[in-house]
Formats: sequence, C-alpha cells, structure tokens
Amino acid sequence: QVQLVESGGGLVQAGGSLRLSCAASGRTFSSGAMGWFRQAPGKEREFVSAINWSGWNTDYADSVKGRFTISRDNAKNTLYLQMNSLKPEDTAVYYCAARSGSATRQFDYEYDYWGQGTQVTVSS
Repeated sequence: QVQLVESGGGLVQAGGSLRLSCAASGRTFSSGAMGWFRQAPGKEREFVSAINWSGWNTDYADSVKGRFTISRDNAKNTLYLQMNSLKPEDTAVYYCAARSGSATRQFDYEYDYWGQGTQVTVSS
C-alpha cells in the first residue's frame, strides 16, 4: 500500500509559477513510475506528466510540454511538478499517482494509488 499526499497548490496569476509536491509513504517508492493528472470542473481527468522509477524517462502532455517539469527524489520519497508560464486553462485539481510498474503510462487506469488532490487556480 502507498499513501500519497499532494501539496503546493494555490492561486497564481497567469504567467506565474507553482511547484507541486507529492509525499509518498508505505511500500517502496523508488521502484514504481509516478504521474501527475488533473481534472478541471466539468471535464474528465487528464494526463499531465509521468516519470519512470529512476527519473531518467519522462513524458508530458502536449499542453504542458516546455512549461512543466516533473522530477522525483527517491531518497526523500517525493515527486515534484514544477509549473511555469501558467495559463488560466491550467486551472484544475492536480492529482499525484503511483503505479507498481516501472515504466511511464498516460492512462489513469494504469495507476494503482492516488492522492487526494491539490487545487491550482490560475487567474487571467
């Protein structure tokens, strides 16, 4: 079992930055891939970014590529999402997710554990 707790969300103006963190506890954190998803009001949850177990391989949705950076610190059992040049359309609840497999995946059903989410609001 893995417990995930996100933090770092908030209200920011367009063009600003936020850094999300996801603290993991429970079974081994470093062996599985991790990801970030988001869900805006009235929309389905969508993939944002993922990182493999070692941190060497990353994947991004086209909508955030070049603006967001995912990273992980296995020694601290923590996943990060650095979000720069934020846009109003980035407004959503952001979820951290973990999977048992080591490779990155873009579909939410491939993740086994989820955090409770953190709200990100970008004002225009």
